[in-house]
Amino acid sequence: MIHFLKILPLLLLLPNPSLAQKPSEHTCRILFLNGPDNAPEKLHLFDGVKSREVELPRMNFSMVYELPPGALNLRLLSSPALDPTKIPAGAPSAAVAETMTDFYLLLTSDPTNTVAPVRMQVINAGADKLKAGQTLWFNLTQNTVGDTLGTQKLTIQAGARETLDAPTSGNQNYQVKLAFRIPGDEQIYPLCETQWLHDPRSRSVAFIINENGARSPRVLVFPDFREPKPEKP
Repeated sequence: MIHFLKILPLLLLLPNPSLAQKPSEHTCRILFLNGPDNAPEKLHLFDGVKSREVELPRMNFSMVYELPPGALNLRLLSSPALDPTKIPAGAPSAAVAETMTDFYLLLTSDPTNTVAPVRMQVINAGADKLKAGQTLWFNLTQNTVGDTLGTQKLTIQAGARETLDAPTSGNQNYQVKLAFRIPGDEQIYPLCETQWLHDPRSRSVAFIINENGARSPRVLVFPDFREPKPEKP
């Protein structure tokens, strides 16, 4: 007969299913960067199981959408997915890793897509990638852009991305001075000289884009402030 006290230590070493960590749900905010006037304002986001109607704002982030845990293959549709097994092959798609629990879904115009006239790009926005007070910069032009933002120096090459730490402390204005250089031209051209307001509670995403008919690029900054979730009792 096996003594109970001898097998007890072995039982304690076995994994307890009730203590296993559950996969985290994904959170997502959407931005339709520089969307044309005739582009849709809403589409349906299919997460592999169901679809939901989502807004496609141009000048700010959407509300926070919660998506199921696990690896996802997102698709955008012009109408609800009534049958998950019959998703149009040409639907805009983007893969989301199981470990990417928070992300931005960046949309750009694609008039050639007959299912939904957009392209999708996933930007990891996890707390280890972008912290409160920081700004994630994307340079979508062929120009080098940089200079001074408060206490921080920025130099971002064409097509690059950079994460900039808080430009000042506290909720206050800071000086912004930016210039750009055109490829093949050694001249430095002024872009803007102004003041921006810093909110230490908010993280931000900034895009440098080409402006139609203009030599100077355009800077768009989108703050992402989220109210803290109430603590569970």
